[in-house]
Amino acid sequence: MHASALLLLLSLALAANGAAAKEEKARRAAADGARKGVSQQLAPACKEALKDRRIVILLGERSSRGVDANQGSYGAHFASIAQRLRNLGLRPYSQEEIAAQITQAEIDAYLRDEADAALDTGRKIDADFVLRGVISSRSTRNPALRVPEISVDMGFTLAASDGRPLAALAARAESYTGNDPLGMALTLVNEQASGIVARLYGDYCRTAGIGRAAQKD
Repeated sequence: MHASALLLLLSLALAANGAAAKEEKARRAAADGARKGVSQQLAPACKEALKDRRIVILLGERSSRGVDANQGSYGAHFASIAQRLRNLGLRPYSQEEIAAQITQAEIDAYLRDEADAALDTGRKIDADFVLRGVISSRSTRNPALRVPEISVDMGFTLAASDGRPLAALAARAESYTGNDPLGMALTLVNEQASGIVARLYGDYCRTAGIGRAAQKD
């Protein structure tokens, strides 16, 4: 009986190590894709069209109670996304600048995807774009490994200042290391933000026809 228990523990340890190695490999692949994202997906004309344009970033976390839109909870996430946007030549408003011009009630409504809130946001702040990111998560316990699992999704929507949607995408990350949705969302952002913003603006430029003539020449 003792030997069987030891074998079971060894099997669980090997499985956990394998899962961790697989997770690390996936993270490295995501990070590598993120680093290549901007140069692969944005044409020079697109990057030129984005230079010095202003953007508002609004983040929230979805739960059974609705969407937590307290922007102070997402300072690190905001900073990581803002830096990637600066790398594209955009000029993000700081969280302090946003809070000075948009009320918390308006941010709550915007993250709930209320059309009137989108219009009001565009009127109150002089921005060309609004980037909305909403975190959702699911926590379970792996019955075989007997460790907590968490999967985190972030849905991103790029909109014009009048609320008109321009591009959207979703990103996902999974972890066997605990039950911290915001921490896992930060890992997702740090590893995938470059690719995320490149894909959003690549879609925007393609839809708007920016760079199309240059590509035909």
